[in-house]
Amino acid sequence: MYSPRFSALRALVAPLFATLALSSVVHAQPFKTATFVDKAVEQAIRSSFKRARPDFQIISIASSEMPGVYRVEMSNGPTVFSSPDGKYVLAGKMYEFGGNGVVDIAEKRMEPQRKALLSQVPREDMIIFSPEGEAKGALYVFTDVDCGFCQKLHKEVPALNAQGIEVRYLAYPRQGVGTPTFNKMVSAWCADDRAAAMNALKTRRPIANKQCQTPIIGQYELGQQIGVTGTPAIITENGELIPGYRPAEQLIPQALR
Repeated sequence: MYSPRFSALRALVAPLFATLALSSVVHAQPFKTATFVDKAVEQAIRSSFKRARPDFQIISIASSEMPGVYRVEMSNGPTVFSSPDGKYVLAGKMYEFGGNGVVDIAEKRMEPQRKALLSQVPREDMIIFSPEGEAKGALYVFTDVDCGFCQKLHKEVPALNAQGIEVRYLAYPRQGVGTPTFNKMVSAWCADDRAAAMNALKTRRPIANKQCQTPIIGQYELGQQIGVTGTPAIITENGELIPGYRPAEQLIPQALR
């Protein structure tokens, strides 16, 4: 849900930019940038924002990919794009047209952050399905064991493993902490054979109820931080987010890149 302050900013820009969606900025942490911004430009933007909405707290101002347009990140509002004088503001997505088609700039900038954060997740905190021999690639999958498309994706795991791709499951109970699905996933993470427990739950078979210390809440929060909004959410080792179910033949080339 949007905060009242978020709604206030939308009301501010809606008359001019009613067709722009604000939902593109949902990340829990701002992007860090070393892009130089002229001090006069930064001061002009900060002064304009302070006059219009003194309650908004600007974290950073950086040059965007579009010449003459600046990216403004706030701790209590969305990321927006501003003119050099801070007089005109755009809220919404910026796209790049190039050799790879149409690229969401915010998504492109998020990839290295995802890569870094996921590389720090201990292997023992995930439920991993590994191929025989050395892995050639890997996919992180934020999953909900009661999600129908997650169950469908799990059927693709043998085909992925056969191509040398490791599947690393992280927990993302869509209904949140303390729900029946959350409790099932706790039991899976606490099981003596976690892979077998995951196989059972993904084929709608019951497993023994167990309780222990798990990383599930942390993984759920990590998913929200890096842009996961539903399940399955598949992320490559390079940080590319692939939302929703995909058959193995589509995932293999992306996992091996």
